[in-house]
Amino acid sequence: MPADTVLRMIYIGLLVVALAGWGFVELRRNFSRSLKLVLAWAMIFLGLMAVYGLWGDIQRGMRPAQQTGAGKVILPRAEDGHYYATLDIDGVTVTFMADTGASSVVLTPQDARRVGIDPARLAYVGQASTANGMVRTARVALHNVSFGPFHEDSLPASVNQGAMDVSLLGMEYLGRFQITIAGDRMVLQR
Repeated sequence: MPADTVLRMIYIGLLVVALAGWGFVELRRNFSRSLKLVLAWAMIFLGLMAVYGLWGDIQRGMRPAQQTGAGKVILPRAEDGHYYATLDIDGVTVTFMADTGASSVVLTPQDARRVGIDPARLAYVGQASTANGMVRTARVALHNVSFGPFHEDSLPASVNQGAMDVSLLGMEYLGRFQITIAGDRMVLQR
């Protein structure tokens, strides 16, 4: 076991002993009042843990959903100022950030795995210049891609070897649409 792990365990152990000692002394004075306080703090602590653990799901739930119409998809602007598109790739729903500054469609390694691509087996021979510097990329083909009323049998894409929070929907795909941005909506139509 690494030394820092042992020191952390000792620190947590001492903290638990100190809190337990304080709790024992407090419980002896006025048991019912102290028990209520301990339970209240425990509920607050559990609530904070739940919010922390579910924060990613909460953020995804706060993103407004895309709307589809006859020959168009409407992407509402999210709270972070970006537009997010949901595509169905071989039956798997993948969220992309619409990025007019990106050349191609770029999957995160996590999203690549979800759609059945093993990032460990790819040949990362390409390079891309990102805000985080140069990253290596591997070209792939995505099959059976649906975006609202639009369908592609095959869509060229890249898998990024660098760290990304969300997959990118770049101009290689966005260029197939007439794009209008008005107010807080991006409208893509053919």
